Amino acid sequence: MSNNFRVFGPNKKAAKIESSKVFSRRFMERHNIPHPDFEVFDSEEQAIVYVSHLYSKNPEKLVFIKADGLCKGKGALKSTSLDEAIENIRRMKSFGASGRRFLVEEGLTGNKVEEFSYYAISDGKTYKVFKSTQDNKTAFNFDEGPNTGGMGANSPALVTSGLEDRIEREFISPVIEGMREEKIPFIGVLYFGGILVDDNLSNIEYNARWGDPEAQVVLPGLETDYFSLVNACLEGRLEGVEIKQDKKTRLCIVGASRGYPDDYSKVLGKRIFGLEKAMKMPGVLVFKAGIDVKGEEFYANGGRLFSIVAEGDGILEAKQKAYSAMAHISIEGNNLHYRTEIGWRDIERISLR
Repeated sequence: MSNNFRVFGPNKKAAKIESSKVFSRRFMERHNIPHPDFEVFDSEEQAIVYVSHLYSKNPEKLVFIKADGLCKGKGALKSTSLDEAIENIRRMKSFGASGRRFLVEEGLTGNKVEEFSYYAISDGKTYKVFKSTQDNKTAFNFDEGPNTGGMGANSPALVTSGLEDRIEREFISPVIEGMREEKIPFIGVLYFGGILVDDNLSNIEYNARWGDPEAQVVLPGLETDYFSLVNACLEGRLEGVEIKQDKKTRLCIVGASRGYPDDYSKVLGKRIFGLEKAMKMPGVLVFKAGIDVKGEEFYANGGRLFSIVAEGDGILEAKQKAYSAMAHISIEGNNLHYRTEIGWRDIERISLR
């Protein structure tokens, strides 16, 4: 859906980090980067013994079972009871090779818990950062339902306001400097998945790629030529390049087949109406994903079908444009699904000012 590109340098050893959560966790231990407690397993039986011990101490403990490899954004399974944790451990095998090794990770809890994404690009020696974003991973409003590949995003995310220097100092710079020290310089896009728990910052994950749909609300605001930026990284001269970004706020809504991320097979092949109207709206971009195009007609051919990305001078204007565009779109048989409250956290912040 987004123009994801991975580590694009010649260093094959560095490129392996994208698919290894274990590598990133061990790296964070070595370089004192704040992260949740975790253990690594390749045995169901041993993992079940471990979570049984955790829940004997706290029967309502929050724990995440995470596949080590890539799972299209669906490999982190939330558990709030022993039975749920055991079920999620057994589900790891459904991810094939990506789930042969997995983590049991402590869930972070507090009075206020909020996730965000932060991106940097590096030539292995220095780095530049982009606007922060906030993804909406679950299928339903207000973070309910199963995890998906992403149901929407907004940028910049106000949760990081005032924390930018701290994020760079504690979570971005240690990665670039640490990998250079370990003789595997990071060349490419660094994705920092962060979480703010009350006043404490922690890492959820690192990836060597853009996130989806976050890239769709960050890259349109980039005024520096992206091709030139990538070349500067490959040629080791990023330090002399200035990243220019506009001051717009952007909001993305993902349109999906009803039933996604579970069974949406009955939606496949059904016609999508109204996309052409949304495409003509000023300040609105439409990104194609699981869609078949036949002549001038559009048909559902996947779970996540398209993204509406709207820009504005603030979150309220961006949201108004995005949902106005989405209002034009439907799928025959009432089979369009999307979340109706993307950006709600930042709208709530504004209303409280």
